Amino acid sequence: MSAWLNSLRERLRRRSERRGPASRGRAQFNLRGRLMLVTGALGVCALALVARAVDVQLLRSDFYQKQGDERFLREVAIPTSRGMITDRNGEPLAVSTPVESITANPKELLEAPELLPKLAVALGTDVDTLTRKLNQRAGKEFVYLKRRINPAEARRILALEIPGVSSQREYRRFYPQGEAIAHVLGFTNIDDRGQEGLELAFEDMLRGTPGMKRVIRDRRGRIVEEVDLVRPAEPGKNITLTIDRRIQFLAYRELKRAMLDTGATSGSAVVLDVASGEVLAMTNLPSFNPNAVGLGNRDAHRNRAVTDVIEPGSTMKPLTVAAALEAGKITPTTIFNTNPGWIPNGKYRTTDTHNYGVLDTTGVIRKSSNVGAAKIVHMLPSKDFHEFLVRLGYGRSTGSGFPGESPGSLKKPERWSGTDKQTMSYGYGLSATPLQIAHIYATLGNGGRAIVPTFIKGETGEATQVLDERIAHEVLRMMQTVTEPGGTAPQAAILGYHVAGKTGTARILINGVYSRRYNTFFAGLVPVDNPRFAMAVVLKDPDPSTGYTGGVVSAPVFKNVMEGALRLMDVPPDDIDTWLAAQAAADAKRTRQAVVVAPAAVVPQPMPAAMVEAIDALPAAGGAR
Repeated sequence: MSAWLNSLRERLRRRSERRGPASRGRAQFNLRGRLMLVTGALGVCALALVARAVDVQLLRSDFYQKQGDERFLREVAIPTSRGMITDRNGEPLAVSTPVESITANPKELLEAPELLPKLAVALGTDVDTLTRKLNQRAGKEFVYLKRRINPAEARRILALEIPGVSSQREYRRFYPQGEAIAHVLGFTNIDDRGQEGLELAFEDMLRGTPGMKRVIRDRRGRIVEEVDLVRPAEPGKNITLTIDRRIQFLAYRELKRAMLDTGATSGSAVVLDVASGEVLAMTNLPSFNPNAVGLGNRDAHRNRAVTDVIEPGSTMKPLTVAAALEAGKITPTTIFNTNPGWIPNGKYRTTDTHNYGVLDTTGVIRKSSNVGAAKIVHMLPSKDFHEFLVRLGYGRSTGSGFPGESPGSLKKPERWSGTDKQTMSYGYGLSATPLQIAHIYATLGNGGRAIVPTFIKGETGEATQVLDERIAHEVLRMMQTVTEPGGTAPQAAILGYHVAGKTGTARILINGVYSRRYNTFFAGLVPVDNPRFAMAVVLKDPDPSTGYTGGVVSAPVFKNVMEGALRLMDVPPDDIDTWLAAQAAADAKRTRQAVVVAPAAVVPQPMPAAMVEAIDALPAAGGAR
């Protein structure tokens, strides 16, 4: 080092001598000082770098790690499936299937506008719509481009490898039974949250809890590493309903057939298990497809069986009779003179469809006499009659827990006009839902014990005695005559079973005036000796040309559904004699048809074509079998 310095000094001295005295003065400087300055500056820089490294790696490593994580580390949700809904026999009614949703980072995607046309084609949209959607969320890091699509379609979109585009797993609800049970189940929205029906009522149980995990994403949003499980996903709980999908389909099919045959604008049917209060079937028409909610009429989503209130018409008459029996005012054989077929009712009058003359209490129900019911209710104090109706369930919700259930309407006695009590006796001036009517009839069939209707299997509530068992049984026997010859609904009779029921045909109130349009009812129980099922059927505004009374329009629906339900549930008949007599008559008819008297001359008859084809299809003698 010293040799190099001596050499440098010698060169500088010679250069100074050549330049003269002025130049020699300027060339005099402290070389050692300059070198030390440079060395010191380099040393300070080295110390600064070391200090910075210590700060980044040791002192503030957590801060810088967090900053890095915010750019690449993300917490993403772990989707979880919604709980399954099954019928009472374990058959699926609502299940969740995995689907994919296409997502994007708007900022990153907008930096490559030349790729948007290709992406728009893959998404099935136009470039302008896609661009507008991205621009609206340009300040965000996340946007849905297309939700709940088939995984195969999602893979085709991701295969384009467009920066900022990714996918995430979601679940979509599927309803195998379609519109047959749509009103009971309801449906979920695009985020798989219950919106109506039992999907809404049991949202907290069905929804489940999504999990959470930390992942590292690359610049295209793809997960390259799963770092940590923050919270495991908890799937929703399964729910078993009281609904029997077979009876549900029967009710739906028969109600739809009746609507087509009669031209009714809407209809509802409810089937209850008498002993447990379980809802075995509940159907409404018009209906909708819960798998494609947006394509139907929004008004069709309403579960009319629990939300729509209607005046119950003559289905009230057995209850009027029960109230008078409980008060000790009448017996099943008390006589009423209904001549001349009407009585005054303020400025109007209460009339029967025919002049039934003299009827006993049973006859009032069998013939559905408005006059007879009015005369019975006049024996009761208004307060007692009101209290009786409230006790049985009018004017209050059944407590089923179904979203939007209506309590119906029943005015207090102090608000009654001079005619209210008389019209209430045969079903005008108060209102109820089809579920309420079925529930009240189930109470009659259960020996006067009321049980809150339930949709969840195994949640049978405690029975409350609201009517004396003997009176309930007497009313059932009187209602049995309705489905027998001479009653208003022989169309509801079921071979081998005693059926108790009541028809109803109530005018529809439009703008405060009763029109010539009708709600037609049939409510009944079967079998009478040990009631198993209670059912209420209502059809609105049938075409008068096809018949509009409850016995013609609604009673056949009851019969067809109950025949199937009795067979499916293996309910033993309680009218063996009638069944045996019918079988004997059928056997005798077949025997008579089989008896052929040999004619004097036998004239060959051509063989039926179907028989010829059957014979031709048989294998030849000795051939293969």
